[in-house]
Amino acid sequence: MARICFLRHGEAEDDDGSGDAARELTPRGRAQSSAAGAALAAIGFLPDACLASPRVRARDTALLACASLGVEPEIIEAIGSGSYDSLDLAAGRGDVMIVGHQPVLASEVARITGGSIRMKKGGIALVESGRLLLLAGPEELSLIAESA
Repeated sequence: MARICFLRHGEAEDDDGSGDAARELTPRGRAQSSAAGAALAAIGFLPDACLASPRVRARDTALLACASLGVEPEIIEAIGSGSYDSLDLAAGRGDVMIVGHQPVLASEVARITGGSIRMKKGGIALVESGRLLLLAGPEELSLIAESA
Protein backbone atom coordinates (compact mmCIF):
# COMPACT_ATOMS: atom_id res chain seq x y z
CA MET A 1 0.00 0.00 0.00
CA ALA A 2 1.27 3.45 -0.88
CA ARG A 3 2.08 5.98 1.78
CA ILE A 4 1.00 9.61 1.96
CA CYS A 5 3.13 12.18 3.73
CA PHE A 6 1.27 15.35 4.62
CA LEU A 7 3.62 18.33 4.99
CA ARG A 8 2.33 21.59 6.37
CA HIS A 9 4.00 24.62 4.83
CA GLY A 10 6.77 26.31 6.78
CA GLU A 11 6.41 29.48 8.79
CA ALA A 12 5.21 32.34 6.57
CA GLU A 13 5.24 36.10 6.69
CA ASP A 14 2.15 38.03 7.64
CA ASP A 15 -0.05 39.26 4.81
CA ASP A 16 1.47 42.55 3.63
CA GLY A 17 -1.68 43.47 1.74
CA SER A 18 -0.90 41.28 -1.28
CA GLY A 19 -3.34 38.63 -0.08
CA ASP A 20 -3.07 35.35 1.77
CA ALA A 21 -2.03 33.35 -1.31
CA ALA A 22 1.04 35.55 -1.83
CA ARG A 23 2.50 35.10 1.67
CA GLU A 24 6.14 34.02 1.46
CA LEU A 25 8.15 31.82 3.78
CA THR A 26 10.23 33.46 6.47
CA PRO A 27 13.90 32.45 6.77
CA ARG A 28 12.80 30.07 9.53
CA GLY A 29 10.10 28.67 7.23
CA ARG A 30 12.68 28.04 4.50
CA ALA A 31 14.88 26.20 7.00
CA GLN A 32 11.89 24.14 8.22
CA SER A 33 11.04 23.18 4.65
CA SER A 34 14.58 22.10 3.78
CA ALA A 35 14.87 20.14 7.04
CA ALA A 36 11.58 18.34 6.35
CA GLY A 37 12.89 17.12 3.00
CA ALA A 38 16.24 16.08 4.44
CA ALA A 39 14.55 14.25 7.32
CA LEU A 40 12.20 12.40 5.00
CA ALA A 41 15.14 11.33 2.85
CA ALA A 42 17.01 10.21 5.98
CA ILE A 43 14.14 7.95 7.07
CA GLY A 44 13.80 6.55 3.56
CA PHE A 45 10.61 8.26 2.43
CA LEU A 46 11.34 9.16 -1.18
CA PRO A 47 7.97 9.98 -2.73
CA ASP A 48 7.05 9.15 -6.29
CA ALA A 49 5.08 12.40 -6.49
CA CYS A 50 4.75 15.68 -4.63
CA LEU A 51 1.44 17.52 -4.88
CA ALA A 52 1.39 21.09 -3.62
CA SER A 53 -0.94 24.00 -3.09
CA PRO A 54 -0.34 26.91 -5.47
CA ARG A 55 -0.13 29.34 -2.53
CA VAL A 56 3.40 30.75 -2.44
CA ARG A 57 4.29 29.47 1.03
CA ALA A 58 3.21 25.89 0.19
CA ARG A 59 4.73 25.91 -3.30
CA ASP A 60 8.05 27.11 -1.92
CA THR A 61 7.91 24.59 0.93
CA ALA A 62 7.46 21.85 -1.65
CA LEU A 63 10.35 23.10 -3.78
CA LEU A 64 12.70 23.27 -0.80
CA ALA A 65 11.68 19.88 0.61
CA CYS A 66 11.84 18.20 -2.78
CA ALA A 67 15.45 19.31 -3.27
CA SER A 68 16.40 16.39 -0.99
CA LEU A 69 13.81 13.97 -2.37
CA GLY A 70 14.53 13.82 -6.09
CA VAL A 71 11.02 14.73 -7.23
CA GLU A 72 9.48 17.85 -8.78
CA PRO A 73 6.37 19.31 -7.15
CA GLU A 74 3.15 19.34 -9.12
CA ILE A 75 0.83 22.23 -8.34
CA ILE A 76 -2.75 21.16 -7.61
CA GLU A 77 -5.28 24.00 -7.41
CA ALA A 78 -7.66 22.00 -5.19
CA ILE A 79 -5.03 21.75 -2.43
CA GLY A 80 -4.91 25.53 -2.26
CA SER A 81 -8.68 25.85 -2.11
CA GLY A 82 -8.99 23.22 0.62
CA SER A 83 -11.43 21.09 -1.34
CA TYR A 84 -9.85 17.73 -2.09
CA ASP A 85 -9.72 14.06 -1.20
CA SER A 86 -6.09 13.10 -0.59
CA LEU A 87 -6.73 9.43 -1.37
CA ASP A 88 -8.17 10.37 -4.76
CA LEU A 89 -5.26 12.70 -5.48
CA ALA A 90 -2.71 10.05 -4.51
CA ALA A 91 -4.38 7.14 -6.31
CA GLY A 92 -2.06 5.42 -8.77
CA ARG A 93 0.93 7.66 -8.00
CA GLY A 94 2.82 5.44 -5.54
CA ASP A 95 4.13 7.16 -2.40
CA VAL A 96 2.96 10.78 -2.36
CA MET A 97 3.77 13.93 -0.42
CA ILE A 98 0.99 16.51 -0.17
CA VAL A 99 2.09 20.01 0.80
CA GLY A 100 -0.73 22.17 2.03
CA HIS A 101 -2.49 24.00 4.79
CA GLN A 102 -4.32 23.61 8.06
CA PRO A 103 -6.97 22.68 8.95
CA VAL A 104 -7.44 20.50 5.86
CA LEU A 105 -4.25 18.47 6.36
CA ALA A 106 -5.23 17.40 9.87
CA SER A 107 -8.79 16.75 8.68
CA GLU A 108 -7.51 14.46 5.93
CA VAL A 109 -5.31 12.56 8.40
CA ALA A 110 -8.31 12.20 10.73
CA ARG A 111 -10.55 11.02 7.90
CA ILE A 112 -8.03 8.39 6.80
CA THR A 113 -6.84 7.19 10.22
CA GLY A 114 -9.69 8.06 12.56
CA GLY A 115 -7.24 9.91 14.81
CA SER A 116 -7.14 13.57 15.72
CA ILE A 117 -3.81 15.36 15.30
CA ARG A 118 -2.33 18.85 15.38
CA MET A 119 0.20 19.74 12.72
CA LYS A 120 2.78 22.42 13.35
CA LYS A 121 4.03 24.63 10.54
CA GLY A 122 6.81 22.67 8.84
CA GLY A 123 5.56 19.42 10.38
CA ILE A 124 4.62 16.10 8.79
CA ALA A 125 2.16 13.27 9.21
CA LEU A 126 3.04 10.01 7.44
CA VAL A 127 0.11 7.66 6.79
CA GLU A 128 -0.07 4.13 5.39
CA SER A 129 -3.06 1.78 5.15
CA GLY A 130 -5.20 3.90 7.45
CA ARG A 131 -2.50 4.11 10.14
CA LEU A 132 -0.49 7.09 11.30
CA LEU A 133 3.13 5.97 11.07
CA LEU A 134 4.84 9.20 12.06
CA LEU A 135 3.83 12.62 13.33
CA ALA A 136 6.75 15.04 13.69
CA GLY A 137 7.10 18.76 14.16
CA PRO A 138 9.82 20.96 12.68
CA GLU A 139 12.06 20.56 15.73
CA GLU A 140 12.10 16.75 15.43
CA LEU A 141 12.57 16.92 11.66
CA SER A 142 15.50 19.27 12.11
CA LEU A 143 17.14 16.83 14.54
CA ILE A 144 16.63 13.94 12.12
CA ALA A 145 18.05 15.99 9.23
CA GLU A 146 21.09 17.04 11.28
CA SER A 147 21.85 13.47 12.34
CA ALA A 148 21.72 12.12 8.76
